[in-house]
Amino acid sequence: MSDCLFCKIIDGEIPSTKVYEDEFVFAFRDINPQMPTHILVVPKEHIASVAELDSDNSVYAAKCLEAVAKIAKQEGLENGYRVVSNVGEDAGQTVHHLHFHILGGAKMADKMS
Repeated sequence: MSDCLFCKIIDGEIPSTKVYEDEFVFAFRDINPQMPTHILVVPKEHIASVAELDSDNSVYAAKCLEAVAKIAKQEGLENGYRVVSNVGEDAGQTVHHLHFHILGGAKMADKMS
């Protein structure tokens, strides 16, 4: 998708700090981190959000979550981390390309808002 920010990052048109890449997934550091470790994991296939997952494209979500586990280990998040995917405007989704936030590196509150 030519106007998608994350598609442009995946294609190298917009610079990012890459932490992981494979055939299905691209992961990079968030430019506005909410925790000491804040990494975005995105599929290389454009899917707008979790709401668009189905039996034809769910492999991309699975590959993203497999990458989350590898990246968390690589980042030394052995005490825990949070994985978040915002879906839609009310949830705060600002880029309409499926992505998972890895948040960690500090103790988090129980409350998620």
